[in-house]
Amino acid sequence: MTTSTALTAARTTARLDALVGEIREAVGQGLPPDPTAYLVGERLAPHLGADDLLTPEQREGDPERYRQHLLHAEGDGSFSIVALVWRPGQRTSVHDHVAWCATGVHEGEEHERRYRLVPSCDGSAARLVATQDVVNPQGAVCGFAPPGDIHRVWNAGTSKAISLHVYGADISKLGTSVRRVYELTADR
Repeated sequence: MTTSTALTAARTTARLDALVGEIREAVGQGLPPDPTAYLVGERLAPHLGADDLLTPEQREGDPERYRQHLLHAEGDGSFSIVALVWRPGQRTSVHDHVAWCATGVHEGEEHERRYRLVPSCDGSAARLVATQDVVNPQGAVCGFAPPGDIHRVWNAGTSKAISLHVYGADISKLGTSVRRVYELTADR
Protein backbone atom coordinates (compact mmCIF):
# COMPACT_ATOMS: atom_id res chain seq x y z
CA MET A 1 0.00 0.00 0.00
CA THR A 2 1.16 3.54 -0.60
CA THR A 3 1.50 6.34 1.88
CA SER A 4 -1.17 8.97 2.37
CA THR A 5 0.34 12.43 2.69
CA ALA A 6 -2.91 14.37 2.86
CA LEU A 7 -3.46 15.87 6.29
CA THR A 8 -6.93 16.35 7.68
CA ALA A 9 -8.07 19.28 9.78
CA ALA A 10 -7.91 18.83 13.54
CA ARG A 11 -10.84 19.01 15.91
CA THR A 12 -9.90 18.64 19.53
CA THR A 13 -11.12 16.87 22.65
CA ALA A 14 -10.50 17.80 26.28
CA ARG A 15 -8.16 14.80 26.66
CA LEU A 16 -6.20 15.79 23.54
CA ASP A 17 -5.90 19.34 24.89
CA ALA A 18 -4.49 17.92 28.14
CA LEU A 19 -2.02 15.75 26.20
CA VAL A 20 -0.87 18.78 24.18
CA GLY A 21 -0.14 20.63 27.43
CA GLU A 22 1.83 17.70 28.82
CA ILE A 23 3.87 17.36 25.61
CA ARG A 24 4.47 21.14 25.52
CA GLU A 25 5.95 20.91 29.02
CA ALA A 26 8.23 17.99 28.07
CA VAL A 27 9.44 19.60 24.83
CA GLY A 28 9.91 22.93 26.61
CA GLN A 29 12.67 21.40 28.75
CA GLY A 30 14.97 21.85 25.74
CA LEU A 31 16.67 18.46 26.05
CA PRO A 32 18.45 16.65 23.19
CA PRO A 33 16.29 14.60 20.77
CA ASP A 34 16.59 11.15 22.40
CA PRO A 35 15.59 12.18 25.94
CA THR A 36 12.88 14.45 24.52
CA ALA A 37 11.35 11.52 22.62
CA TYR A 38 11.51 9.44 25.82
CA LEU A 39 9.80 12.14 27.94
CA VAL A 40 7.12 12.69 25.31
CA GLY A 41 6.48 8.92 25.20
CA GLU A 42 5.97 8.95 28.98
CA ARG A 43 3.35 11.70 28.56
CA LEU A 44 1.64 9.87 25.69
CA ALA A 45 1.33 6.43 27.35
CA PRO A 46 -1.46 7.18 29.89
CA HIS A 47 -3.75 8.49 27.13
CA LEU A 48 -3.50 5.49 24.81
CA GLY A 49 -6.71 3.51 24.50
CA ALA A 50 -8.85 6.24 26.07
CA ASP A 51 -12.23 6.50 24.35
CA ASP A 52 -12.28 10.29 24.69
CA LEU A 53 -8.91 11.05 23.05
CA LEU A 54 -9.95 11.10 19.38
CA THR A 55 -13.10 12.27 17.63
CA PRO A 56 -14.95 9.79 15.39
CA GLU A 57 -13.54 11.58 12.33
CA GLN A 58 -9.97 11.16 13.62
CA ARG A 59 -10.54 7.40 13.82
CA GLU A 60 -11.51 7.07 10.14
CA GLY A 61 -9.27 5.20 7.75
CA ASP A 62 -8.91 5.18 3.98
CA PRO A 63 -9.57 2.06 1.88
CA GLU A 64 -6.48 2.65 -0.28
CA ARG A 65 -3.70 3.60 2.17
CA TYR A 66 -3.09 4.38 5.80
CA ARG A 67 -4.52 7.75 6.76
CA GLN A 68 -2.78 10.55 8.60
CA HIS A 69 -4.85 12.92 10.78
CA LEU A 70 -3.01 16.01 12.00
CA LEU A 71 -4.24 16.51 15.58
CA HIS A 72 -2.03 19.41 16.63
CA ALA A 73 0.89 21.50 15.34
CA GLU A 74 2.56 23.67 17.94
CA GLY A 75 2.67 27.33 16.87
CA ASP A 76 6.45 27.57 17.23
CA GLY A 77 7.01 24.42 15.11
CA SER A 78 8.54 22.45 18.00
CA PHE A 79 6.19 19.45 17.73
CA SER A 80 3.17 17.97 15.98
CA ILE A 81 0.77 15.20 16.94
CA VAL A 82 -0.59 12.91 14.24
CA ALA A 83 -2.99 9.95 14.41
CA LEU A 84 -2.30 7.24 11.82
CA VAL A 85 -5.21 4.95 11.00
CA TRP A 86 -4.29 1.61 9.42
CA ARG A 87 -6.68 -0.85 7.84
CA PRO A 88 -5.54 -4.47 7.63
CA GLY A 89 -2.59 -4.93 5.26
CA GLN A 90 -1.71 -1.24 4.98
CA ARG A 91 1.98 -0.37 5.32
CA THR A 92 4.59 2.31 4.95
CA SER A 93 7.58 2.23 2.68
CA VAL A 94 10.99 1.74 4.29
CA HIS A 95 11.82 5.25 5.51
CA ASP A 96 13.51 7.48 8.05
CA HIS A 97 12.40 10.76 9.63
CA VAL A 98 13.09 14.48 9.70
CA ALA A 99 13.09 14.70 13.51
CA TRP A 100 12.70 12.81 16.78
CA CYS A 101 9.46 10.91 17.26
CA ALA A 102 7.50 9.23 20.05
CA THR A 103 4.81 6.77 19.00
CA GLY A 104 2.11 4.89 20.85
CA VAL A 105 -0.45 2.34 19.75
CA HIS A 106 -3.93 3.58 20.59
CA GLU A 107 -5.91 0.66 19.13
CA GLY A 108 -5.01 -2.72 17.62
CA GLU A 109 -1.37 -3.53 17.02
CA GLU A 110 1.37 -2.50 14.63
CA HIS A 111 4.21 -4.51 13.23
CA GLU A 112 7.54 -2.83 12.67
CA ARG A 113 10.77 -3.91 10.99
CA ARG A 114 13.83 -1.84 11.85
CA TYR A 115 16.85 -1.53 9.54
CA ARG A 116 20.44 -0.45 9.54
CA LEU A 117 22.01 1.08 6.42
CA VAL A 118 25.25 -0.69 5.53
CA PRO A 119 27.49 1.35 3.24
CA SER A 120 29.45 -0.36 0.52
CA CYS A 121 33.16 -0.93 0.90
CA ASP A 122 33.74 -1.85 -2.74
CA GLY A 123 31.80 0.79 -4.65
CA SER A 124 28.64 -1.29 -4.96
CA ALA A 125 25.29 0.00 -3.70
CA ALA A 126 24.65 0.33 0.02
CA ARG A 127 22.12 -2.10 1.45
CA LEU A 128 19.67 -2.34 4.30
CA VAL A 129 20.02 -4.98 7.00
CA ALA A 130 16.98 -5.83 9.08
CA THR A 131 17.94 -5.57 12.74
CA GLN A 132 14.70 -6.22 14.59
CA ASP A 133 11.06 -7.18 14.10
CA VAL A 134 8.70 -5.79 16.72
CA VAL A 135 4.98 -6.23 17.38
CA ASN A 136 3.64 -3.19 19.21
CA PRO A 137 0.32 -3.97 20.97
CA GLN A 138 -2.21 -1.43 22.21
CA GLY A 139 -0.52 0.75 24.82
CA ALA A 140 3.04 0.20 23.55
CA VAL A 141 5.19 3.33 23.32
CA CYS A 142 8.58 3.87 21.72
CA GLY A 143 10.76 6.82 20.82
CA PHE A 144 13.60 7.40 18.40
CA ALA A 145 15.67 10.11 16.80
CA PRO A 146 17.71 10.30 13.60
CA PRO A 147 20.09 8.90 12.59
CA GLY A 148 19.36 5.21 12.94
CA ASP A 149 15.59 5.47 12.66
CA ILE A 150 15.04 3.48 9.45
CA HIS A 151 11.96 1.27 9.57
CA ARG A 152 8.76 0.02 7.96
CA VAL A 153 5.42 -0.20 9.81
CA TRP A 154 2.30 -2.18 8.89
CA ASN A 155 -0.98 -3.54 10.16
CA ALA A 156 -0.78 -7.34 9.97
CA GLY A 157 -4.02 -7.78 11.91
CA THR A 158 -7.59 -8.31 10.76
CA SER A 159 -8.98 -5.08 12.24
CA LYS A 160 -8.14 -1.39 12.24
CA ALA A 161 -5.08 -0.11 14.09
CA ILE A 162 -4.54 3.47 15.27
CA SER A 163 -1.28 4.95 16.47
CA LEU A 164 -0.35 8.40 17.72
CA HIS A 165 2.93 9.92 16.58
CA VAL A 166 4.48 13.00 18.13
CA TYR A 167 7.17 14.51 15.88
CA GLY A 168 9.71 17.17 16.75
CA ALA A 169 8.76 19.13 13.62
CA ASP A 170 5.85 21.09 12.16
CA ILE A 171 4.06 18.46 10.09
CA SER A 172 1.40 21.01 9.09
CA LYS A 173 4.08 22.78 7.05
CA LEU A 174 6.15 19.76 5.99
CA GLY A 175 3.16 17.52 5.12
CA THR A 176 5.08 14.43 6.23
CA SER A 177 7.58 13.23 8.81
CA VAL A 178 9.46 11.18 6.22
CA ARG A 179 12.93 12.40 5.34
CA ARG A 180 13.90 9.62 2.90
CA VAL A 181 12.29 6.57 1.35
CA TYR A 182 14.72 3.69 0.82
CA GLU A 183 14.53 1.69 -2.39
CA LEU A 184 17.65 -0.33 -1.50
CA THR A 185 17.75 -4.08 -1.32
CA ALA A 186 16.91 -5.35 2.15
CA ASP A 187 18.08 -8.67 3.53
CA ARG A 188 14.58 -9.76 4.60
